[in-house]
Amino acid sequence: MTDPLDKVPTPDPQGADPKDGGNGGDHGAAVVAAAHPEAIKAIPVRHYGRWIGSVVVLALLGLLVKAFADAQIQWNVVGEKLLDGTFAWGAWETLKITVLSMAIGVVLGAILAVMRLSPNPVLSSVAWAYIWFFRGTPVLVQIFLWFNLSLVFATLDLGPIYKNEMNDVMTPFVAALLALGLNEAAYMAEITRAGIQSVDTGQTEAAHALGMKGSQTMRRIVLPQAMRVIIPPTGNEFINMLKTSSLAFAIGYGELFLRGRQLGSRTLAVMESLIIVSIWYLALTTVFSVGQYYLERHYARGSNRTLPPTPLQRLKAQLTSFRVPSQVGGKTV
Repeated sequence: MTDPLDKVPTPDPQGADPKDGGNGGDHGAAVVAAAHPEAIKAIPVRHYGRWIGSVVVLALLGLLVKAFADAQIQWNVVGEKLLDGTFAWGAWETLKITVLSMAIGVVLGAILAVMRLSPNPVLSSVAWAYIWFFRGTPVLVQIFLWFNLSLVFATLDLGPIYKNEMNDVMTPFVAALLALGLNEAAYMAEITRAGIQSVDTGQTEAAHALGMKGSQTMRRIVLPQAMRVIIPPTGNEFINMLKTSSLAFAIGYGELFLRGRQLGSRTLAVMESLIIVSIWYLALTTVFSVGQYYLERHYARGSNRTLPPTPLQRLKAQLTSFRVPSQVGGKTV
C-alpha cells in the first residue's frame, strides 16, 4: 500500500527531474549551487585619510630632522659633554631631591588623606585647607616663599634643641625640598583618598565585625587593595617631580638644569647644553617608567587572574610569529 504523503519524485541520478521530461540538468546544477553557495569576496574599506595623515606626519618629522641637521649645533660637544661629571653630578642632585621630596609627599599625603576622610570636622577642615593652599599656588612661588622665610622669621628658635639664623638654615636645598615635598603632599593626599574610597565599604564593615580596630583595618584591609589605584598616579607624580625639580635652579640649587645653564653661559654652547640636559632627563624618566610598569604588575596580581604580557614577552611573541613552519616526520613544527 502506498503512503499518500510520499509523493515527492525521486530525482534522476544524472540530475534530470521527472517533472520536466528528463531535461533536469539545469535544475540539478541549481540544487548543487544552492547547497554550496559561492564564497563572498569581502573588499576591505580603504581609509585614505589615514594614509594622508601618515604622509603628513612623516613629512613634518623629516622637516624637523632637517632643521636640526642644518642648524649650527656642535654635535661633537654634545657627545663630549654628555657623560661629563658636571651633568652627572647635576643628575644626582636632581635624583636626590626628587626621592626625598616624594618621600615627604607620600607620607604626609597619606596622613592628610586619612584626616580628610575623618569624621572629625577639625581634622577634615585642616586637611582641606592644606590641600586648597598648596594646590592653588605655583610651585615656583612656594620655593621663593621658603627661601625668603628669613624676612618673616629672622631666627629659628626651638628652645634648648636648636637655634640658628634662618638664612643659615634655609639653604637652597632645604627650601627646594620643603617646597616640593609639601606641594606634592597635597596631590598625594587626593590620590590616596581616591584609592581608599575605591575599596568597597563592606570590607571595612566586615573587618570591624571581626573586632579589628580602625588602624588595623586601614593597614591590613584597605590600603593593600587601594594600592592598585594609588600606584599608577603615584608613578606619574614621581616622573613629574623629576622635571618639576628643575624649578629649584631659580634659587641656586645645583640640579641638572642649572648645571646646563652654567655650561651654556660659560661656553656659549646654549643649545648643546639644553640637548644634553634633555637626554639626561629622558634617561631618568625612562628608567623609572620601566620600574613603575613592573610595580603596577606586582599589585595587579590581586585583581587579574592572568597578568598581561610584558614588553619583552610581546616582542618574543612577535619574533616567533614570523618563524617559517617546517615539516618533521609529517608533523608541522
